[in-house]
Amino acid sequence: MLIRVMLAAAVSLAVASAPAPIEGRWDLIVDTPEGPRPSWFEVRHSGFSTLVGQFVGIVGSARPVARVQWENGSFRFSIPPQWEREAKDWTVEGRLNGETLAGTMTRPDGGTMRFTGKRAPTLRRAAAPVWGAPVKLLNTDLTGWRAIQGENQWRVTNGVLQNMKGGGNLVTERTFTDFKLHAEVRFPKAGNSGVYLRGRYEVQVEDSPGPEPAVDGLAAVYGFITPNQFVNRGPDTWHSYDVTLVGRTVTVVVDGKTVISLQEIPGPTGGALDSNEGAPGPIMLQGDHGPVEYRNIVITPAK
Repeated sequence: MLIRVMLAAAVSLAVASAPAPIEGRWDLIVDTPEGPRPSWFEVRHSGFSTLVGQFVGIVGSARPVARVQWENGSFRFSIPPQWEREAKDWTVEGRLNGETLAGTMTRPDGGTMRFTGKRAPTLRRAAAPVWGAPVKLLNTDLTGWRAIQGENQWRVTNGVLQNMKGGGNLVTERTFTDFKLHAEVRFPKAGNSGVYLRGRYEVQVEDSPGPEPAVDGLAAVYGFITPNQFVNRGPDTWHSYDVTLVGRTVTVVVDGKTVISLQEIPGPTGGALDSNEGAPGPIMLQGDHGPVEYRNIVITPAK
């Protein structure tokens, strides 16, 4: 009798703990009035049967999802507002069809947007990269770059790339897969910018107040990975960034200090260019928040 009870309990536990088909990471495309925009969410198990996760909207940082409702191929979850001014929750609901999703997002202002999604790639590499030759991305002008998503406020003066005021973001014409990136950046008091790796993953550039590192502060992978120490030496000072990206694995060194070491980036951050994570992408410099300066931008791509 005892053996039967134990077997029944083991079977019950196995059934309760079996992954739901919705579990995993999902790259989304959202239909907005301004055109398609990227989004992302992740679903994972918590305990016997509860599904939890995190969500990244078109803008903002990753938001925790306390519960994902899942039944008969349909899912639904709600999250409180973040940068939205309305008090109501975001609601996301849809259906899983094989390895694709389709559904609707309802914003706090009551507006709705359709979305589709597919499973995010793991981006695990079978071998370590072999690095090619370094390439200077910044010369005497904006050759090799273009401004997007706003008016161009960028110019190059004496080898320094300057964003004069809030305007468009700046992206490279060339795209990259795995790479090592060096850049030096200077921001004013309360300045805010960011370097988007493949145009999808923002490494934060900001005059963070400190004294502790933050998931949305200087050198963080915005909303996802907190640096292991506070490294802001203050505004109007040149900071050096050395970032290595291989698949999803990132290492960030600021002013010679390794603040993120071989950490996995779960998915695109808010403000990403797209959610096609398996494709090469450009380097994007955020310019919509205000003045910032960059110099000595050099990339070493994998062969």
